[in-house]
Amino acid sequence: MRDFSQDHRWLSINTATLRKSRGEDLPLPEILDACARLGIRAVSPWRDQVSAAGLSNVSKQVRSLGLELSGYCRGGMFPAAGAAGLKAARDDNRRAVDEAAELRAACLVLVAGGLPGALQGKAAHKDIALSRSQVRDGIAELLDYAKQARMPLAIEPLHPMYAADRACVNTMEQALDLCDELDPKRSGALGLAVDVYHVWWDPKLQQQIERAGQDRLLAFHVCDWLTPTTDLLNDRGMMGDGVIDIPRIRGWIEAQGFAGYSEVEIFSTGSWWKKPHEQVLETCIARHKSAV
Repeated sequence: MRDFSQDHRWLSINTATLRKSRGEDLPLPEILDACARLGIRAVSPWRDQVSAAGLSNVSKQVRSLGLELSGYCRGGMFPAAGAAGLKAARDDNRRAVDEAAELRAACLVLVAGGLPGALQGKAAHKDIALSRSQVRDGIAELLDYAKQARMPLAIEPLHPMYAADRACVNTMEQALDLCDELDPKRSGALGLAVDVYHVWWDPKLQQQIERAGQDRLLAFHVCDWLTPTTDLLNDRGMMGDGVIDIPRIRGWIEAQGFAGYSEVEIFSTGSWWKKPHEQVLETCIARHKSAV
């Protein structure tokens, strides 16, 4: 396993971690500049932040700062209640692939989506099997397009608490079943984003990491699970502040040959988004050395 204790060469910052500074929105250009000043070599930006700053502007800034993208957040949200919604999802996902390619991201992260309308507060139906079928079909269609753009797709299984509204793909096993069905030759075009917040609890985690192997392990996201958790979406902990054995999970992943970035992704309305972004970044660097 790599030694992270001496430097932060393999630290990446998911820009959601700095979405706010002192409770105020922090524009993406400022986030990128702050990361570069502290010697952080990689980021993973969110599409809404890129859109606000302008894709071309972000692309130029990333190149001028010498930053890499460990991923791009996010595509997915495939299920819909009708043909028009399915087409809109298809078109939006193709745009996400194009944006990721322009930014030279290592992969496009896919959050599958759940029951149509549930995220807005009123599900159109209760047929989660239908949603999973639409996810399968959506990824299959997008995969052909992504291959042409040479943009790997990384399915991110989300904790089961998000099955209704954000992702009906909830385990590594489910995600790998999709990979094996849609990319049986392991072309490198389809794999997983492994976020410890979502998968740490899974009794099959080590087994499924071994099943994935190097060619399916496209991204590794880190944060911590606090006890108690006051908000299941926006109360993620800084590495080392919760109950996840992050080094053990990283060891399993690196045993398969993964040698990429550890991407810090923290949503924290009650804590880290209230702090100065410089303090958050300095803490990420310190915890990457001691707790990842």
